[in-house]
Amino acid sequence: MEPRQQEDRETFHAGFLDKEPLKEVDEDMVSEVDLNNTVTEEEREEMENELIKLEEEIITLKQVLASKEKRHLELKQKLGITPLNELRQNFSRSWYDMQTSTAYKKTSETLTTAGQRTSVAFSNLGNAISRKFGDMRNSPSFKSFEEKVESTVSNIKSKVGGTGGAGSFEDVLSSAAQASAQDTPTNNVTENSEH
Repeated sequence: MEPRQQEDRETFHAGFLDKEPLKEVDEDMVSEVDLNNTVTEEEREEMENELIKLEEEIITLKQVLASKEKRHLELKQKLGITPLNELRQNFSRSWYDMQTSTAYKKTSETLTTAGQRTSVAFSNLGNAISRKFGDMRNSPSFKSFEEKVESTVSNIKSKVGGTGGAGSFEDVLSSAAQASAQDTPTNNVTENSEH
């Protein structure tokens, strides 16, 4: 390590621990720390014996667990249970648990109620709009407009050579639609070339 990096490292660590740069501690100094002052020789022997027993039990338990895991895997293989099948089963079980949970049921009921209310609101809105259009069509202003359109169409028809009789507003609209459908761009080109 370069001297500059060593100095930066010591300065960095010194800020967290103390004002002095870090120094290696002698292992002999650490082992000289006397823990025996708080524990008697008998207690120490008992703790060491217990520690040895615990370590042996841990080793035994690890061996038993490894044996059981091996048997578990063998049984799964014989039954044809694959990790993918397990994942599917876990997902299905989780999905079922979620659907049967109280929170899911309450949320589902709330959404169903909200959907029904929204449907009713849209239905009412549609009915109101239809009613307004009906009212507007029956209003004197619309009737006057309809009569003016019928009169204008009938005047045009009589001047162009059509029948003089005026039809209803629907008849006028359908005849206008038919006339525009017959007036295709190819007809216009032909008529213009003839003139």
